Amino acid sequence: MAKTRAQRKAEQRRRQAERARKGEDALAEESRAQHDTQVPETADVAEAELAEQGADLESLRGKAPAPSRADVGRLVGPQETVPEPAEPAEPADKVSRRARRAEERERQQRAKESERRRAPREAPAERQRGGVIGFLVSCWAELKRVQWPDRETLIQASAITLIFIAIMAAYLGILDAIFNWLVQRIL
Repeated sequence: MAKTRAQRKAEQRRRQAERARKGEDALAEESRAQHDTQVPETADVAEAELAEQGADLESLRGKAPAPSRADVGRLVGPQETVPEPAEPAEPADKVSRRARRAEERERQQRAKESERRRAPREAPAERQRGGVIGFLVSCWAELKRVQWPDRETLIQASAITLIFIAIMAAYLGILDAIFNWLVQRIL
């Protein structure tokens, strides 16, 4: 018997709970490890964490290169590891993501506004004309929009039309002759 979606999900949750109880949930550990390496951390946060763990911040602020994770562990002590400080704060000449997004939005708005200005304005309402003259004017406007065929296309389309008309005329002529003969025989 086929299981419903709810039953399959319940079984899946049960299996995950069993794995979590046994400590075999490697996927969760892997995702936590990925999260720890991907979460951006500012230098201020790293410095605050080092200060809480008793690291000598003055030696870290010196002209020496930034300590590695092993160096930080040695400075703080082997009892626990300290996350590696993130890259230093952005220099003043770099633009933050938020500023870049704001500039991009402004550029898009300016482009839309200039596009609206350049867009052709709606034609002023035509003055009211009589029925016949209005019809002729609209016909002339439509004829200006027509994409006229070239000579070769015109000849080809005309030939197809004439051939179709000839075939239909022959078909209808034959039917007319047959029905005419039948009516004459009946009467």
